[in-house]
Amino acid sequence: MDNSICQAYEEIQSLEEEIKILTEKYDDNQQESTFFSDKEILMSIKSFQREFQGESKGHESPSDLKAQLESLEREISFLMKFTGIQFTSHSKKTVEKTRNKTVQKHRVSGNCHSLSFQLEFQLLEVQNKENVSAVITDLSIIMESGEHSVMSKFVSSTEERGNLLTFFRSLSSYAEWYEHRRCTFLHFK
Repeated sequence: MDNSICQAYEEIQSLEEEIKILTEKYDDNQQESTFFSDKEILMSIKSFQREFQGESKGHESPSDLKAQLESLEREISFLMKFTGIQFTSHSKKTVEKTRNKTVQKHRVSGNCHSLSFQLEFQLLEVQNKENVSAVITDLSIIMESGEHSVMSKFVSSTEERGNLLTFFRSLSSYAEWYEHRRCTFLHFK
């Protein structure tokens, strides 16, 4: 009798854990859905409905998906060559979530030409009736500061303003010219 009670208790605990995991996944999916338009969400819903009803109409074949993946890889490669920015890792953690406000902590690392960088910031999203506004807070930029004292001043001012677009534009330009200067000096050595 006691053994069956223990087994039932363990099964209840495992089910509670599974419910907790599924709830977290659901919350993440709900949170991610705010990034998509209503049209994209409706198209996804229709696609899932067809999948669960067993209809095969409208599904893309594996060769189509492979072609799309190759196309996306070419686009990413082009953007990396064009900007010199390559992201090596990204992590996202939801810190706070309410009905109309979400705070996420992001950590991004990568390199631009030969300069490496790491960013940490919080993204505050506030949802009104019509739209979603996002603000970057608590921006922290970590870069090697050895011979880049000019860049370190710029990094400090960028952290105060919280403007990532300016940071990436300036980093791309600076790193490209830094690479040109380095190659020129190597040529004269």
